Amino acid sequence: MASNRVLTYLSSLRMNRRTIFFMVLTTVLCSCFYLLGNWKLSSSTTTEKYSLRRGACNINIHPNATAAITTQTHLDFNPHHLAEDLPHALPAARVKIFPPCASELSEYTPCEDVDRSLKFDRERLVYRERHCPEKDEVLKCRIPAPYGYRQTFRWPESRDAAWYANVPHKHLTLEKAGQNWVRFKGDRFSFPGGGTMFPNGAGAYIDDIGKLINLRDGSIRTAIDTGCGVASFGAYLLSRNILTMSFAPKDTHIAQVQFALERGVPALIGILASIRLPYPSRAFDMAHCSRCLIPWGQYDGLYLIEVDRVLRPGGYWILSGPPINWEVRWKGWDKTREQLKAEQDKIEGVARSLCWKKLIQKNDIAIWQKPSNHVHCKITRKIFKKPQFCQNQDPDMAWYTKMETCLTPLPDVSDIRETSGGGRVAKWPDRLTSTPPRIISQRVGDITEEIFRTNTDLWKKRLSHYKTLDQQLAEKGRYRNLLDMNSYLGGFAASLALNNDPVWVMNVVPVEANVNTLGVIYERGLIGTYHNWCEAMSTYPRTYDFIHGDTIFTLYKDRCEMEDILLEMDRILRPQGSVIIRDDVDLLVNAKNIADELQWETRLVDHEEGPLVREKLLIATKQYWTAPTTSHNR
Repeated sequence: MASNRVLTYLSSLRMNRRTIFFMVLTTVLCSCFYLLGNWKLSSSTTTEKYSLRRGACNINIHPNATAAITTQTHLDFNPHHLAEDLPHALPAARVKIFPPCASELSEYTPCEDVDRSLKFDRERLVYRERHCPEKDEVLKCRIPAPYGYRQTFRWPESRDAAWYANVPHKHLTLEKAGQNWVRFKGDRFSFPGGGTMFPNGAGAYIDDIGKLINLRDGSIRTAIDTGCGVASFGAYLLSRNILTMSFAPKDTHIAQVQFALERGVPALIGILASIRLPYPSRAFDMAHCSRCLIPWGQYDGLYLIEVDRVLRPGGYWILSGPPINWEVRWKGWDKTREQLKAEQDKIEGVARSLCWKKLIQKNDIAIWQKPSNHVHCKITRKIFKKPQFCQNQDPDMAWYTKMETCLTPLPDVSDIRETSGGGRVAKWPDRLTSTPPRIISQRVGDITEEIFRTNTDLWKKRLSHYKTLDQQLAEKGRYRNLLDMNSYLGGFAASLALNNDPVWVMNVVPVEANVNTLGVIYERGLIGTYHNWCEAMSTYPRTYDFIHGDTIFTLYKDRCEMEDILLEMDRILRPQGSVIIRDDVDLLVNAKNIADELQWETRLVDHEEGPLVREKLLIATKQYWTAPTTSHNR
């Protein structure tokens, strides 16, 4: 046993000596290589540093140092992978080329198609509401402009004139010949500013209203015109800095909204029927109806209840035409005195039940005012059994939301003199940059005053950058009708207004957005609508001169096809109009390939903060093309 222990000990000792030997050898070799490498590196670095120091001090470099300088390594920090260099998709991944649609589809509005509408209920004009095609019915072709289409007149000339070739319909010139809506001569239409209830022109009519309420102190900025005709009321309010959302159905008058848009006046196809208007509560300072033929007193006052929902606390409702001033005009309205009196009595009763105050009736114009809060109105529910206040209902939900005969309650106040909803909005133009009451009262998600101010400053910078990328956007007067597909707080539109650009922007808040900000946009004195971009917009082809989209493809990823969104953009964009879309680079590469197949001129550029940002910008221009000449005379 003792001998075994001795052998084990000697073996272990031998192994330890061998291990120590290899460790010492390894250490010596590593040290030698390190010293050798360090000696070579230090000699080169010393020469380079010496050269750089002398260059920095503007001292001439000795000729003998030239060899050392030419062999030094220069670090290149410039980007070598720019947005412009991104590769196109492989041929196998490219989409099909989208052919032109048939010439007779030059005014195709998918969700207001006449043939489809006839399948729906005619009661309460439901058939004239939005009814969009099924997925397998969606067209995969490009809507043509009519033959001879021309670039529109520039604002303000466009207010009074439009090319016949752009809207080739003479129907209104005959039907409304005695009311000065629109006239035709030569190759163009003219718009004298007339209307059914203002034969002396919209300007004189608005002056009459201005004698009854103040239209010039900035307290009235946003208005809605129901049954707008060719939108002369909204067109002439613009000179008073009042921005009007005009709407009318696509009915027997055919092209009234199309004329409005061609004139450069904000408008949408729409109707008061069974669903809410696509606007938030407390949006408009003023609502207007001039012989708009809406049965205000019927259906338990349903339509006036909807006007109340979208009217701001303290806002005005203006009605002219039947039955107002029936005592004088009844002979021309094809109704008896008794019928017209009963009709007005119904309207007066509904208005009182909504707690509106009738301010004045003078000649053909009557004006009511909504209360600034509902303190007294809650007390009067003991008198007025209808309408009762809505319960557990989101007043801002207005996309395919059925109207109900209940009164939208205003936010509670702590003082009877207080204005509901966070206080009164500022007067225009201060309203544009003042923090909106909805944000002050913390009613819009987690959006704070600081976020609002930061967003406003951000869009000032972005607009300046955009104008370096799109010369047409930089040219004042080139564009008039603009669309922002995902507006958030309306920063893009606000930056244009602050820049005094002669444009208006339709601000869209998608119904899929994480937070509903359309009320904020209206409190800034801007206009807009809700929309789902998986469907077509309620507007005519060639509505907009310019379209802006912020992360729109990210929002709709996996919700609907990108090509359908781009086809809709192509439908509503004017020939030679432009697009700026900002989104993730991978999505924009796909979008660019589809846009190329739409025959747009496209380019990808880097984010304003540089190439290291994943978000890029797609800049595109729709080329000019029209239907063949055979479609001109129809």
